[in-house]
Amino acid sequence: MDYLHYNPVKHGYVENVKEWPHSTFHRLVEKEIYPLNWGAMDNTALLVGEPG
Repeated sequence: MDYLHYNPVKHGYVENVKEWPHSTFHRLVEKEIYPLNWGAMDNTALLVGEPG
């Protein structure tokens, strides 16, 4: 799921995951599975498992 949620940021469509309206990310934030700031630029590499 991390890869799918971060893809719009990776490809430059938005700057933050929470900005992409066509994502299941928002439902998972409501269920408290992800924090709203997940994938923010300050901790992206750590959260998506890519080398920093």
